[in-house]
Amino acid sequence: MAVWTVSADADDGRRGRLTGPVFGAPCALGRGGMVPADSKREGDGASPMGSYALRRVYFRPDKVEQPLTALPCEILRPEYGWCDDAESPHYNRLVRLPFGPSHEKMWRDDDVYDVVVVIGHNDAPVVPGLGSAIFMHVARGGFTPTEGCVALTLDDLTRFLRQVGPEDTLKIG
Repeated sequence: MAVWTVSADADDGRRGRLTGPVFGAPCALGRGGMVPADSKREGDGASPMGSYALRRVYFRPDKVEQPLTALPCEILRPEYGWCDDAESPHYNRLVRLPFGPSHEKMWRDDDVYDVVVVIGHNDAPVVPGLGSAIFMHVARGGFTPTEGCVALTLDDLTRFLRQVGPEDTLKIG
């Protein structure tokens, strides 16, 4: 069991570094920097501090090969979404589109969700309003801030996935 640590840069809390056993890579963090997990709120753009399980990997088979990983891995489908409506009983869960309440589309036109790792934030149990869709995913050019996720280059994310195991944890902050 390994602990993978995300730490913020001293001069810009929206950027950081993921480190682990013989691994290090720059990453983008939330536009709101990092906040304690119990202070995280839906839509605040902050990355929640804490230690989290890595639940599942989704990937776009039309854009990338299935990542080599010991984590559970699933093909991302065009009808997948992620509920971000705190009033919905499906809050912070994968949903199938079309879906009435507010949600994120997982099948995106950009490359950000070509590979997505679901982080175990606010999922056991789900608390409405404490944040949803906290993932590891592919970074935008220039490591621009995320909405609360941890984003790496595709090469670094796939390298991370080759090394991570199902018992490992991600420590943000």
